[in-house]
Amino acid sequence: MKIPDVELYDLERNPINLTTFIGKKTIIAFFPGAFTGGCTEELCSFQSDLNQFNDLNVQVVGICVDSPFALSGWAEANEITFPLLSDYKKECIKLFDVEFEGLAGMEGYISSNRAVFISDESGEVTYKWVAENPGILPDFDEIKNNI
Repeated sequence: MKIPDVELYDLERNPINLTTFIGKKTIIAFFPGAFTGGCTEELCSFQSDLNQFNDLNVQVVGICVDSPFALSGWAEANEITFPLLSDYKKECIKLFDVEFEGLAGMEGYISSNRAVFISDESGEVTYKWVAENPGILPDFDEIKNNI
């Protein structure tokens, strides 16, 4: 699988094509929702390791179906400095097959499951982890071992 040609929106509501990250190794972290405990823990863990990823020339990108407005407030509150992208149209989660229905018991609500993909410089996905359910966090050491 290659990184798909799909347009998402950054925190300023600018369209960003996911293929713009081709050219360097990229960690793509799908997360269910801003302002939730597990997602905050996960993305803050990536943020705390960001210098290490930067030293290895690895880009970290977070993707969520929340609006850019919610993601912006959450990024500011948690000092997240890597790109967070809104998949409010839910196109990207379909392309990566990480849709999750019923987050927190909300029947009919579609979000992303928690998932991590790593792509190489050519955009080829070389690592895939999808949680059994959104409450499970990834193994951060395993991710580091696969970059």
